[in-house]
Amino acid sequence: MALPLSQLPSEIIREVRSRKWLAFFLFAVVSFAVLGAGFIFPYKYQSQVVIFVDDQNIIRPLMEGSAVTTEISERTSAAKEMLWSRDLMVQIAQDREIFGQNADQITGEALERRIGMLRSGMNVRPRGDSYFSIGYTSESPMQAFRIAQRLGQLFISENSANKRKESRSAYNFIDKQVKNYESILAEVEQKLKKFLSENVDGTEGEANSRMANLRRQLELAEMERTELIARAESLESELQNVQPMLSQGRTADAYTRRIREKEAQLDDLRLRYHDTYPDIIALKEQIAELRNQRARASQSGELDQPVSEGDQLVNPLYQEISAEVAKTRASVRTQESRIDSLESLIAAQEKRMERIQENKAQYSELTRDMEVNEQIYNDLLKRREKARVSMHLDIEGQGLNYRINETAQYPLDPTGPQFQMFASAGLILGALAPFGLAAGVLQVDPRIRARKQLEEGIGLPVLAEIPQVRTPYEKRKDRWLTVSVAVCAVLVVAGYGGVVGAALMGVI
Repeated sequence: MALPLSQLPSEIIREVRSRKWLAFFLFAVVSFAVLGAGFIFPYKYQSQVVIFVDDQNIIRPLMEGSAVTTEISERTSAAKEMLWSRDLMVQIAQDREIFGQNADQITGEALERRIGMLRSGMNVRPRGDSYFSIGYTSESPMQAFRIAQRLGQLFISENSANKRKESRSAYNFIDKQVKNYESILAEVEQKLKKFLSENVDGTEGEANSRMANLRRQLELAEMERTELIARAESLESELQNVQPMLSQGRTADAYTRRIREKEAQLDDLRLRYHDTYPDIIALKEQIAELRNQRARASQSGELDQPVSEGDQLVNPLYQEISAEVAKTRASVRTQESRIDSLESLIAAQEKRMERIQENKAQYSELTRDMEVNEQIYNDLLKRREKARVSMHLDIEGQGLNYRINETAQYPLDPTGPQFQMFASAGLILGALAPFGLAAGVLQVDPRIRARKQLEEGIGLPVLAEIPQVRTPYEKRKDRWLTVSVAVCAVLVVAGYGGVVGAALMGVI
């Protein structure tokens, strides 16, 4: 049965009073054990370097947009990962200034143990927005100082080297991509040039314009042919109503009438054509001939002779209409020949348009590749120049920099629990040890120690309690025991204080 909490303090005190010597010995043992732990506890010394992250220097706003300054996110974890790298750990583990002249000869298991020791003692902690510390903890103050100093130096140098390497690698990569795209662009340009030289059909817009022009000319030619055919049919119909031959007497009036008809025709032609027109020249010659004939007939006296039935002349109107019919038929044949030529050209243009459509996809692909590669190439050129400036910034130590704000200091006092803390804790823990042990025993002791335990266990009320009664002899004996234990406790405390004082004064 568990002891009620209300009865626990009184029972603890009673148990301690009943076992005074056990409590005394437990007090002495625990106190001196804690004090002995203070003597043998390995004290740690810590030294640290404070690093300042300089990311607000004047070069940053000046080069905004023209260069990319190297940035590091999560600086504390990044610094720890860099310092935990095996290469840096090996450099420190084989440093002669820290571990002696033979440090660089250590290999194998001994080297791994030393690297493990270095990693376990190293710590990186943030200290505000722009600062963090790199520290090392060791049992030797000199070793802690030297290792912390070396860690800070290696971090600064390694970070600078990594920045230069990173920016140079970025520049080399972009430069390599630029050269690759130069060759790709040259290849695409060569393909496009070869395609255009092999396919001279032109573009789709030119072909459509050419086809529309040909069809328009074909429509005009067909309309002109239709008009000419109708004119020819009209002239042939008119020609059927005209006599091809006329009976003509040789009188002055007849010659005069014919001359006037020719002159009327000449005047009509002159309204439309120049004098060099062949029909005008022919009419002039006919008029001149008729005048000559009239003059000769007048001289010979033939004008007064009667008309003979056999004298007939070609009807000029019939002759004119026949000539016009022939001319119109020739124009029809010319238009038909032109229509055939236009139809041939349209058929050839249709084939050309089919070839253009077939080549359109290939041409689009070539031009698209050309445009995309040009865009990427121009973008890479800009990035390469930015990378070049960034590389020079890192080479000259500009941009984001780490600077040692506080150098490592030689540790004068150990970190962690001091000897004074062990000395103070020894008496306190020794005094509390008997009471703690009594409380633990009471929790596991099955004996009934309180009235409430019995009532809860059997479910019946307890009618009366018989208190413990001691005789005068037992009281005197208990009093002498208490005095003896108290004197021994005072002696133990005095001895404890003497040991502590001697240790603090450096006697022991």
